[in-house]
Amino acid sequence: MSEQGVSVGIIGIGTYVPDRILTNHDLENMVDTSDNWIVERTGIKKRHIVEPEVATSDLAVYAAQKALVNAHVSADELDLIIVATATPDMFFPSVACLVQDRLQAVNAAAFDLAAGCTGFVYGVATGSQFIKSGLYKKVLVIGAETLSKIVDWTDRNTCVLFGDGAGAVVLSEVRSGYGILGIDLGADGSGGDHLKVPAGGSRIPATEQTVAGRLHYLSMNGNEVFKFAIKVMGEAAVKALDNAGMDYHSIDCLIPHQANIRIIQSAAKRLKLPMDKVMVNVDKYGNTSAASIPLALEEALEKGRIQHNDIVVLVGFGAGLTWGSCVIKWCKEENTIV
Repeated sequence: MSEQGVSVGIIGIGTYVPDRILTNHDLENMVDTSDNWIVERTGIKKRHIVEPEVATSDLAVYAAQKALVNAHVSADELDLIIVATATPDMFFPSVACLVQDRLQAVNAAAFDLAAGCTGFVYGVATGSQFIKSGLYKKVLVIGAETLSKIVDWTDRNTCVLFGDGAGAVVLSEVRSGYGILGIDLGADGSGGDHLKVPAGGSRIPATEQTVAGRLHYLSMNGNEVFKFAIKVMGEAAVKALDNAGMDYHSIDCLIPHQANIRIIQSAAKRLKLPMDKVMVNVDKYGNTSAASIPLALEEALEKGRIQHNDIVVLVGFGAGLTWGSCVIKWCKEENTIV
């Protein structure tokens, strides 16, 4: 990335997870699995699940309200709202428009972004460019998911992995030399079949047969996704660091997508990082897709694991298949949690 022009960073953050918790022991009563099996293979111990009447936009609004308070920004100051999600309330209007209305962000444009679990990083990268160009000053980026709505609770291979949640950040101009210093985004659409919801769109519209065939639930080739993730997580972080003129020695805190503890450990090994420099909370939330990185980022801030001048790397992978990473130099105005 060019070092010229406006510096853009995160000036506020907020997250939300539903109160209802589903533990591995609960899942033992639902499918043929065990707590030991899940923990050994994924690192997940529990996940948060929405009630039936709660939608993705509800979680997004809760997280956004907290982020605005944290940033000391009012909703009418927002110029743009980007929501990254794979589980929108409906095809249209977008979740971002629903959020705009409920926040009364009357001056903001709004759109959704679909990049799977990489969506939050894509959203931060996209939002930052609107500010760097001079078009906008304040951008709200939200990663929000209700994956429990599309998980097949009879499939023991996938239902143990996912949870619901939302995370939001406010992007704005920050002091020169701080904020987002490097970005790497990528995609390999040839792997799209490895992680998808087969039916419900224009290719396979909803019918009695698609519903009976359980084609409206998440389908995943776990082995292929795992191999992809092991390869791409470290590479994406390295490329973003290179774009920032840095290498792995510069990293103070790695915030990876929280999909699987073995994938996170592999990324840390690729970057030659000790695990005490890696934020891990997959045990508490499972894979919350586009919400996982902001959930982990806020927890790292709350625990004091990110300080002024620290180099923070966000990195994720997801459906598409996609990947993305960004390098942030944190400044103290950006890391106060309300």
